[in-house]
Amino acid sequence: MHIFSRTAGSLGRLPAASALLALVLTLGGCASAPPPNDSMNEAQSRLQTARDAGAADYAPVDLGFAQDKFQQAQAAFADRKYADATNLAEESRADAELATAKARLGAARAQIQNKTQDNASLRAEGQQVEAAAEQREQQEQQQLQQQQQQMQADPANASSSSIPTPAPADMPAPSSSALSQPSQGGGFQTMPDQTLPDQTLPQPSSGQPVDPNNPDATNQGGHP
Repeated sequence: MHIFSRTAGSLGRLPAASALLALVLTLGGCASAPPPNDSMNEAQSRLQTARDAGAADYAPVDLGFAQDKFQQAQAAFADRKYADATNLAEESRADAELATAKARLGAARAQIQNKTQDNASLRAEGQQVEAAAEQREQQEQQQLQQQQQQMQADPANASSSSIPTPAPADMPAPSSSALSQPSQGGGFQTMPDQTLPDQTLPQPSSGQPVDPNNPDATNQGGHP
């Protein structure tokens, strides 16, 4: 009577069972991992911070890496590959932080450069104002020197020109007492005619005055 041993067959099945158990445990561990909501939210927040800091202008490459990693993390999250989604979200967050730092540094440098340019412009304007003031002062000094030279060359004209000409005085009006009062009721009176002594009209013997225009009128009674 032969007795078959079952030990050898049982030992042969142990590796297969162990592999199956390990696979089940692995799948169970993957299925039991929670979704990386916090990591995804953190990566998205850092991306927005980088955009607000001006990373699109000062760090476009790093911002592009962060956006690509976040899109891959979203795809892994949709496929329930939570481990991959977590790793990609962490990488996206790191790239976004780097982009934010570079953007802030670039903005600070740009601000410093703008202030430097403003200071240079103000300095140039100040120099122009000083140059104009110096030029004006030199012109005034030259004019003063020319006037002094003219005064030294011709002191008579300089003194006469320096003395102001007096303004003509107004004639005083006559007093009221010097004006003659017109006669009352007489109106306007003319000057009386003055008769010269040699122009006295002769008196005729008859007692009538002689008409100078008609001398024959006095010859009456046949007298020549």
